[in-house]
Amino acid sequence: MHERERWQLILTRVRERGVMRVRELTKFTGASPATLRRDLVKLEEMGQLRRVHGGVEAVEAAAQSHLSTRSFGVSQTLNAERKRRVAKAAAAMCVDGESIIINAGSTTWFMTDYLRDRRMQILTNSFPIAQELIHNSMNRIVMPGGEVYREQGIILSPFDEDAIQHFTASKMFMSCYSVTGMGIIEGDPLIARAEAKLLSRADQLVVIADSSKFEPRGSMAVCQFSRVHTLITDDGAPHHLLEQIRARGVNVLVAGESETRSLSAA
Repeated sequence: MHERERWQLILTRVRERGVMRVRELTKFTGASPATLRRDLVKLEEMGQLRRVHGGVEAVEAAAQSHLSTRSFGVSQTLNAERKRRVAKAAAAMCVDGESIIINAGSTTWFMTDYLRDRRMQILTNSFPIAQELIHNSMNRIVMPGGEVYREQGIILSPFDEDAIQHFTASKMFMSCYSVTGMGIIEGDPLIARAEAKLLSRADQLVVIADSSKFEPRGSMAVCQFSRVHTLITDDGAPHHLLEQIRARGVNVLVAGESETRSLSAA
């Protein structure tokens, strides 16, 4: 992992938690204690965080506009092969001629590799997804208006009335910050609000989440499982939680290295 990618991971986690211990950051980033200490010194010198006894705390800059999530570039590199398998299974659900929604995320971005030969109408609030599909497919691409958050590659509108309100979709494909027993969770209120708006325009919700997402984190609930039609994950996800989700009426698909299967067939 490059130095600046590691810095982004550190800042994202510190902004989420407010205060973090050094040993927690060492485990989270996989960096050696010496490397992490050098990172923290540099980030403090840059005014991005403040070192305290045994750890660091966030420094909130009022003029700095940011989302409390990882940058798109960093997210792309994490669990990439698992995300690719999950995204491939999601793309297999798409049919030429239908209208779909794809939310911004690194997992959903991997779907673009498998949508190049499709002929669909796709609404996305992801600048990287739109750019990839515009240049490398014949799909029709629709984007909402709003502010572009460069680090996450996401377009967020502060207005209730925008292009989203005039779009209807058979399916919405959504990645997320985490999947817990409470439902689908995001780490930033602006992203959670944007996803709820997109969700209102789709008949079915397909959540795609690699197995690293099954841990309690984030604080903004996007929806409960009663709104989820299908959950696609990989074979590293906790089986007991998948069984609980399936018991709530959700179609659970597990993408392994060689095949995708329904949990009921496991």
